[in-house]
Amino acid sequence: MNSKITRALQVFVKTVDAGNMSHAAAQLNMTASAVSQQITKLEQDIDLSLFNRNTRKLTLTEAGEIYYASAQQLLATAERAQQQLEQLQHTPSGRLKIVAPIGFGGGLLSQPIKQLTERFPKVELQLTLTDEPFDIIAAGVDLAICIGPLHDSTLIARHLADWQLIPCVSSAHPLAQTGSENPQALTAHTLIGHVNSKRLALALTHEHSGESCSLDEPRLMVNNMQTVIQLTLDGIGYGMLPEPEVRHLIAAGKLKRLCPQWHLPHYSVYAVTPHRDAVAAKTRAAIDSLRSWFEQVSADPHLCVGES
Repeated sequence: MNSKITRALQVFVKTVDAGNMSHAAAQLNMTASAVSQQITKLEQDIDLSLFNRNTRKLTLTEAGEIYYASAQQLLATAERAQQQLEQLQHTPSGRLKIVAPIGFGGGLLSQPIKQLTERFPKVELQLTLTDEPFDIIAAGVDLAICIGPLHDSTLIARHLADWQLIPCVSSAHPLAQTGSENPQALTAHTLIGHVNSKRLALALTHEHSGESCSLDEPRLMVNNMQTVIQLTLDGIGYGMLPEPEVRHLIAAGKLKRLCPQWHLPHYSVYAVTPHRDAVAAKTRAAIDSLRSWFEQVSADPHLCVGES
């Protein structure tokens, strides 16, 4: 399909889904006037109005409803054709949209992204970092890095790694100097938690005796793991932090690991893709690069991947 026609159809469908041109423009990284021009050109081509326009919102005309259904089918057909072509090419190419937790922007993704850009010059990467829930399919994401367990059966999840959350505190915090061996010493201090940690059982288990010790509920909840780490560094309290994301801070003496003989359950990292019959070569290459690097991170606890 002609790329200009495809783009115009994408703009039209996004405008319908967004409810107005301004929201569609923001999602498409376009100006509202450029979106309006694309819609006007489509209307001129078919000599019919696609929208009923008023000051509040856009609604579809009868012609618009017919055109919307057809546009969705055409775009889906074009996408399948592009995937099949990429499969035939055997060379990853095109724009690759990746979404990952914010903490992964601290260095965990640098090596696999570097590998992708160096090995596959035809791949264009668009990386979004967020700890907020999102709809992979609605956002048009090719690959999402997610923390398990996962429950959405409409998505395909490929296991990448198992990592640990570890109790840590600022080296300047009183816990760093006293009573950091026993979980009971933590109860008098503020636990800083991530909202997603509610899915994980926050109970420490002794590596030798098997004794279990449940933690208090967090007194401070945050929706951003980098902020949890920063608040811990600032001495607000102690946090259950992702080991790969903070090992460089421990090595530098900025953080101290608490209760080193006690462990939390592992958490799993997955590469998640939309449910499709075929995975594009660019996506396969990204998954391979991520898995290879994350396996190195898991195998070598002295490999510091964060910012110095």
